Amino acid sequence: MQHSDETVAVVILAAGLGTRMKSDKAKVLHEVCGRPMILYVVDTAAKVAGDNVILVVGHQAQRVQEVVSRSARVRYALQERQLGTGHAVRCALADVPAECRQVLILCGDVPLIEELTVRRLIADHCAYRRDVTVLAMELENPKGYGRIIRNDAGQVVAIVEEADASEDQRTIRIVNTGVYCVAKSFLARALNEIDTDNAQHELYLTDIVGVGHRDTGRVGVMVADNALEFRGINSRDDLLAVESLMMRRPTI
Repeated sequence: MQHSDETVAVVILAAGLGTRMKSDKAKVLHEVCGRPMILYVVDTAAKVAGDNVILVVGHQAQRVQEVVSRSARVRYALQERQLGTGHAVRCALADVPAECRQVLILCGDVPLIEELTVRRLIADHCAYRRDVTVLAMELENPKGYGRIIRNDAGQVVAIVEEADASEDQRTIRIVNTGVYCVAKSFLARALNEIDTDNAQHELYLTDIVGVGHRDTGRVGVMVADNALEFRGINSRDDLLAVESLMMRRPTI
């Protein structure tokens, strides 16, 4: 039986087209080992949250729903205009069930993420009673990723996207995986406080970390053991790399 603090909903971000895939198919429908990548993420989410899974759809929303509905029971939230990750989560909030106290946020293009990693994140987040816990990884070459900024006390104060990072910040090797566990009550408030004052002019979900640091300081980070789980798919080359990793996995 889950502790009441751990009643979790999972929001999966799957609204993007993925222009770098050079295809007219929604990115999350591209197949890894013969299966649409989104289904791996939905499977992991369902193991953790049962029916409390909300998929944010946008590009080819109907097609994505048709594919997912054949094999899973999830709720759908429509992001009609892609205005950033923060906006995507805002679109899903109304569909988060009332009894869910925590919201886990996953990306639909990271099919290697494992149930055990997600459960560890939720447990870490609840044990320390945080408002936000960011799942991070350490990379030799952090290019392209949002950097985790910590103060002298080790508290997470912000996540800075590469486009907005200073030279010093770009040397940081602890980076954001795009996976978060957030207290629902805090999430609703924080999403109203973020703005589009950044290089992309979008609502960055990462900005809720700065809000949390300012408001309560209850923001933390868990560094994952295996960075390969967060290999995202943005291009055909990424797809091949993830497929190769998937095929080398031990079957359980």
